Amino acid sequence: MKVLVIGGGAREHALCRSLSLDPDVTALHCAPGNAGIAEVAELHRVDALDGRAVADLAADLAADLVVVGPEAPLVAGVADAVRERGIPVFGPSADAAQLEGSKAFAKDVMAAAAVPTARSYVCTTPEEIDEALDAFGAPYVVKDDGLAAGKGVVVTDDVDTARAHALACDRVVIEEFLDGPEVSLFAITDGETVVPLQPAQDFKRAYDGDEGPNTGGMGAYSPLPWADPKLVDEVMASVLQPTVDELRRRGTPFSGLLYAGLAITSRGVRVIEFNARFGDPETQVVLARLKTPLGGLLRAAATGNLAALPPLRWSDDAAVTVVIASHNYPGTPRTGDVIEGLAEVAAQDAPDAYVLHAGTRLDEAGAVRSAGGRVLSVTAAGADLTTARERAYRAVDRISLDGSQHRTDIAAKAAAEAPGA
Repeated sequence: MKVLVIGGGAREHALCRSLSLDPDVTALHCAPGNAGIAEVAELHRVDALDGRAVADLAADLAADLVVVGPEAPLVAGVADAVRERGIPVFGPSADAAQLEGSKAFAKDVMAAAAVPTARSYVCTTPEEIDEALDAFGAPYVVKDDGLAAGKGVVVTDDVDTARAHALACDRVVIEEFLDGPEVSLFAITDGETVVPLQPAQDFKRAYDGDEGPNTGGMGAYSPLPWADPKLVDEVMASVLQPTVDELRRRGTPFSGLLYAGLAITSRGVRVIEFNARFGDPETQVVLARLKTPLGGLLRAAATGNLAALPPLRWSDDAAVTVVIASHNYPGTPRTGDVIEGLAEVAAQDAPDAYVLHAGTRLDEAGAVRSAGGRVLSVTAAGADLTTARERAYRAVDRISLDGSQHRTDIAAKAAAEAPGA
């Protein structure tokens, strides 16, 4: 099949890499892509938010499947435009994508489906904001109701910081703080059948020891040796299937990737948030472990045939991703710096470790330069987390990007506490 992937980050590079390894994928295209994706897919220029333009490109390419990576095109209705042209698309409709596009909508769906989540208030006035902050107390959890590119959530003990963020939003969700470790669990669904992937954990804070501001994610690992073996089954029964069933009941079936961000609290599993697409950087480690060909899996979801697929096959290996970010990320990042060492990683660390591009571009001379806040996702696999970490950081050390930053403790605690460590 011919596949077109929409997006240009490390998530899309991970998707393209896995699709390129699927023997049934005979042609791979990506729009707009990046410098790394260009090595495995043919790139095209397109406005990813323009549904008609994306649908036209898919039709011109005679694509058998379109995979929409980022959330903004999904909320903008790009998947709807492609579906209207009769082309199978992996990604929910604009209506169903409101599960990510509006925190208030997600809370309403969870209430109707009896999905466990944090108590919350939806606020639109300064008076409502003050009442909600006072009701919950510190730590304060304040979420912009709409899309904010991973920067719409503030968790702080400082009430003034919390209030300032809330006042900067048109509509805001203020909720109770959930204790316990966080887990990301993805599920592929065609609107009825739900197929969970393997859980992962990401690291939102910018600096070691979970210090510093929230980011889009500085690293991830999978599997989770500390997690209850029954976790996936429990989340399927209490979160994923009820949510998909409720959206179908409402007449807005969700087809694509349902991402549940979870807190494993002292009172049980609670949903922190839903996303309507693969998460970044968790996708990098989850797909590193998936042995089932990705193209057939995504096409089955897009065509309503998930129930006919055999169970997914997984590698027993662990995977770790370390994000290399630009100077000053997550503030206003510096871009345009030359990236060196990529060829050394490919020559000396592959196939155990490899680099997925996030914010990169090729200059006129063919050099790879930084073009965003999160620049690279260095991903490695190994028999256990300790081995995967060693391989990932060995590859990180080969890469040179002036002023760059990365965390040095991705998966360190889990590796140290894993059985046999």
